[in-house]
Amino acid sequence: MFDFITEEHKMIQEAARDFAQKSIAPIAEHFDETGEFPIDTIRQMGQLGFMGIVVPEEYGGVGMDALAYSLALTEICKADASHGTVMSVNNSLFAHGLMKFGTEEQKQKYLVPVASGEKIGAYSLTEPMSGSDAGTMKSRAVLNDAGTHYIINGVKSWVTSAPYADYIVLFTMTAPEKKHKGVTAFLIETDKPGFARGKKEPKLGIRASATSEIMFDNYECPVENRLGQEGEGFKIAMTVLDAGRIGIASQALGIAEAALEASIDYAKEREAFGQKIGQFQMIQQKLADMKTRVEASRLLIYQACLAKEEAAKTGARYSLEASMAKLFASETATYVTKEAVQIHGGMGYSKEMPLERYFRDAKITEIYEGTSEIQRMVIARSLTGLR
Repeated sequence: MFDFITEEHKMIQEAARDFAQKSIAPIAEHFDETGEFPIDTIRQMGQLGFMGIVVPEEYGGVGMDALAYSLALTEICKADASHGTVMSVNNSLFAHGLMKFGTEEQKQKYLVPVASGEKIGAYSLTEPMSGSDAGTMKSRAVLNDAGTHYIINGVKSWVTSAPYADYIVLFTMTAPEKKHKGVTAFLIETDKPGFARGKKEPKLGIRASATSEIMFDNYECPVENRLGQEGEGFKIAMTVLDAGRIGIASQALGIAEAALEASIDYAKEREAFGQKIGQFQMIQQKLADMKTRVEASRLLIYQACLAKEEAAKTGARYSLEASMAKLFASETATYVTKEAVQIHGGMGYSKEMPLERYFRDAKITEIYEGTSEIQRMVIARSLTGLR
């Protein structure tokens, strides 16, 4: 149907689907219930190449494009969005930033083990009182008198994978008077003195994806671990989020697809008033609207993936395409899972079926890596050129 989807794309999609359905789907309910981190299957995903799909082979990855990554991530998230969250952070937020802005030494030291799944990467921008408004963050990095290390202090919040991350791309202030132009990025090793992890957050959804605060108390970060130049952190963060938004859109699509497929099956099996509920026009309308929004989301994601690949050649940005895909797919996931619960009635509300998990998992896709409100702002600014 789409000539840009190659046999290689289909192979990695099928490999992801096979692994997700055989190895992840059977354990998803358990890890959602307990909130445990599924380290064993995460390691297996690394061995299969899913943790570094877009990373070149010389850096431990598979060396495929954004579309391959999206296709695979969608399949993983159809089985369990928590596994997909870890995969997304590794590929989009950690690896993408290193590939684009890292030195050769940084890539060899940090990118190779994360892309292979041997180590887990994370991304830290948000603070307790600073979310989308990165220019107001309170954490600080101060260069020491010798010019060899930055001394980092502060607290960061809502860091996905933080309880298990080996390396973190950290964004903090080096020149607070410059606001967002004073943000700098650093590569943090979490086993060094001065670094601590807070309690795991008790979340509504994606409960097996561990999230926590991280704290810095006179943490010494070598100058060679700075990512990019001083003051480039905000640019790096926003560039990385463009890629991350394609990942979250793909996650949302996977959740929505799972809910839709379950609803179609249920509509064909469940009987009421002497006929299958799928014969009732009200149910048919719901299914038709759900399917249409899912397919529209898919096309927006494909468009964003192609825009990302074109941008790699031209140096252009693809913020508009990424934000449209993320906005529409995330709101579709929330809409589709809500309708799926309604179609299933009482069973949709029960933990005996995965529908209520899909419903809970979907909501975060409208919030992290830029809320729906932020996406609309990005889209509007892209259209008007006004700030």
